[in-house]
Amino acid sequence: MPEGREEPRTAADKFDDDHYPAYTMGRAAEMLGTTPGFLRSLDEVKLIEPQRSRGGHRRYSRHQLRIAARVRELVDRGTGLDAACRIVTLEDQLREARELNEKLSPPPEQEYPPLRGV
Repeated sequence: MPEGREEPRTAADKFDDDHYPAYTMGRAAEMLGTTPGFLRSLDEVKLIEPQRSRGGHRRYSRHQLRIAARVRELVDRGTGLDAACRIVTLEDQLREARELNEKLSPPPEQEYPPLRGV
């Protein structure tokens, strides 16, 4: 196989891949208990951008469906779609920032390095 190219994934690998676009729009809408229009609206606001099949049909991953489910829950509680999308985006950014902060923070028993020039 040429250098830089991945080996073909097995079917089992695809089942475990949260980002594999396994679900059609109809199946995704059915799983979420919503309409295809709801999913299209999430694509229009660029919250989730599904992959396209060769025929141009949208295909969603489990990861994308979890995001859509979070938005739907907020919308069902009365939050506007744009606000719900922004809330989900900000929640994800906050989680990522906290994870990074935890990763970069010194362990509790380790002292902070001395400040220079103070």
